[in-house]
Amino acid sequence: MKYFALTDVTLDAEKLKHALRDPAAGGFVSFEGWVRNENEGRTVRRLEYEAYAAMAEKEGLRIVVEAIERFGLTAALCLHRVGSLGIGDMAVWVGASSPHRGEAFEACRFIIDQVKVRVPIWKKEHYVDGDSGWVNCERCAEHAHPHAHDHLSTDGNQHR
Repeated sequence: MKYFALTDVTLDAEKLKHALRDPAAGGFVSFEGWVRNENEGRTVRRLEYEAYAAMAEKEGLRIVVEAIERFGLTAALCLHRVGSLGIGDMAVWVGASSPHRGEAFEACRFIIDQVKVRVPIWKKEHYVDGDSGWVNCERCAEHAHPHAHDHLSTDGNQHR
């Protein structure tokens, strides 16, 4: 299995978790990103993800390899859906296993944050009122402290 992949098929979390099992790993952490039915006060009907596949897979691979080396992981994976997704569908799955739980937690967060910032994947929300729009989520991955997120509001000011 590749370290990072784009896919248009439903993600199977149990199968992905099983792929990271290793007798040297004492800790495993995963993150699942799901399609929610509301964003910024608007009711969402579905999402559509598009990616520049060649660049996305290359950069995604760099991120996961960087995490493996940086955090001393035994294994890590990240899969991101493309295409049309319904409410409740899993859009992204990240998993990290390591000898200790702390490194697995940090690596999992590092991978998803870096994917949001560095990988060319675009999200379009389709709303129940018939409107749609591309969503810019880079600010969601930025954080000033490992346990707190600072977000920029539409007025350009930071809010916690």
